[in-house]
Parts: sequence; C-alpha cells; structure tokens
Amino acid sequence: MPHAKRLQSLKNLMQAQGIAALLVTHPANRYYLSGFELHDGQCNESSGCLLINSQDRDWLLTDARFTEEARSHWPAEHVHVYGAPRVEKIAAFVKSLGIDELWVETHAMCAETYLELGRMMTLRPAPRLVEELRTVKDAGELAQLRASCALNHRVYEALRPRLVPGVTEREVAWMLEQEFRAGGAEGLSFAPIVGFGPNGALPHATPGEARLKAQTPVLIDMGGRLDGYCSDQTRTWWIGEGPTDEFRRTLELVQEAQALAIAKVAPGVSTADLHSTARDFFARHGVAHHFTHSLGHGIGLETHEAPGVGPIRPTVLAPGMVITVEPGLYYPEWGGVRWEHMVVVTEDGHEVL
Repeated sequence: MPHAKRLQSLKNLMQAQGIAALLVTHPANRYYLSGFELHDGQCNESSGCLLINSQDRDWLLTDARFTEEARSHWPAEHVHVYGAPRVEKIAAFVKSLGIDELWVETHAMCAETYLELGRMMTLRPAPRLVEELRTVKDAGELAQLRASCALNHRVYEALRPRLVPGVTEREVAWMLEQEFRAGGAEGLSFAPIVGFGPNGALPHATPGEARLKAQTPVLIDMGGRLDGYCSDQTRTWWIGEGPTDEFRRTLELVQEAQALAIAKVAPGVSTADLHSTARDFFARHGVAHHFTHSLGHGIGLETHEAPGVGPIRPTVLAPGMVITVEPGLYYPEWGGVRWEHMVVVTEDGHEVL
C-alpha cells in the first residue's frame, strides 16, 4: 500500500513549513493517508482523524464504534479510542503527547469544533498540504480513475436506449444509479443532474417529475465512485428526429471549444489558459455570455478537488494531474448543452479517459 510513502511525503512538507503536528480531519485526506474510510459525512466529522507528528509517531483517533475498522488500517498500538465529550477528549490526548500547538485543516472543520478546541490549546490554520499531494496521482490512482471512467461510459451506453418519451427525470436518475451499482460502484460520486428541455439550462438541475417529450434535448451529468475514485461525465443528446438548427449549432460550438481546450492540456500550461481558450472561442461566436461556469475541476477521491480549471485559482499543470473539461452553453428558452471529458496530464501532453 502507498500510505507509508504518502505519510512521509506529508511529513517532508510539514518539516519544510515548520509544522510540528497536524490534525487531519478531512475524510478524503484521512483515507488517502491511511485507507480508513468510514465517516459520517457531516462538518463535525466524528468517526476519526489523524494526528500527524512531523518528528514522531502518528496516531489514528476514533471512537468505539470504529475501533476494529481503524485497527484494520492502522497499527493497533497507535489507534487511540476517545470517549465523550469528543473534542475535549481529543484535546486532552494531544496535550498528553506534549503537543502545545496544533495545526488544523480549517477548511474541513466546522466553526463550533474549531472554537471549542481552540479554547483548550493553541491552534494554527494549516495550508492544504494533503490536497497538494493528492493533486498528482500515482500509477495506482490513475488505473483506478481509468476503471471508474470506463464504468461511467458503460452506464451511458446502457442508459441511452432507455431515454424514451414518457420517462421522468427522476426515473432516469434511478436507472443510472442502478447501473453504477450493478457495475461494482459503491455509490454515486455526486447527485446526478438530469435535465429535460429547458431544465437542461440549469447547470446543476435536480431531477424531478418532468416527463421526456419527443424532439427534446436531454442533459445528463453523472458519476460513480469505484474503489474510492470518482468519475464525472456529461452528455447532451437530442431525443427524436431532426434536432433543431439551434441545438445542432450549440452542440458543435461546445464540442469544438472542448477540443480546443483539451488540445492545450500539457505540463507547464496554466488552467486559467484552458478556461480562457474556451471562453475566447465562445466570445468569437457571440455566445460567451451563455457560458456561466468555469471550464472544469480536478477529480480523484472527490468529485471536485484541486486543481481548479478556471480563472480564480489558476494552477500550472503537471504530469499525473486529472481534470475535467466541460464547457457548456445554456438557454433558458429551450435547454442547455454541456459535454465533459476526464483528462490526464501526461509527461508529454494528455490522455482523454
């Protein structure tokens, strides 16, 4: 397992930045470093955290419900089971190790927990060190992402013939979830987006009771989580004969913008440049105001993770990064068109999954 190597890489980053002790509370970060996956999915995460000591032994802290699971992923002698009240017990244990200053993942800790813990010891907001490591995938992770993306394609192939007039958005959402689980996924990587007709103009449309009509565009954005790793793909189809000229032109523009952006994916390129490539193309065709979101995002253990593919937090691409490229154009009168691929940055360019 790669966890020991990842832990050492984290310790190296901590030492370089003068961080002696780090409390890892983000579930995906904890899983990345330990393989311990259980979590309750709330901001006051209670199933456990990692205490990483840059110069000493590391600990997995959890409560009695998860003791056996924790010991299956972490040396039993360094699993600490805390009781209630949780935050008070964690603080007491950390201080018992002689740690007076604790760096915490403030982006993955609710304000209440931060304030309570801060009354008991000195806290420092930590940079996103584990996310920095997660941004570049190793060979094993890339293989898992390829498998997850391949399952996504199979689900689309199974789903496409079932998009017939009369089916509801909600029924389609249930169909695709069944297909993902039948294919081995432990679940969806995010709530699916299914939009018929004008609902497709909502970039994050929630599946409802709208029934599919003939001569209608359908936008579906879906993904599954296979062995911990996410997929994310969007397709837009015309259901029925003879798509309108407006739909056909919009689809062509979206797919050409995507192709232009993907062609630029390579080490050393800024993600902001990818976004501007698509936006500038749309601007030349007079439709940039219908492109209302960033071009994409990083993907891995989470559906949305670093690097962002847009103008806000530009990142220079490096081999091993995996991003989505998903331009879209949206028209409230009739619907939207989005097309999405997952793309790996390789040593000499890119690979479309």
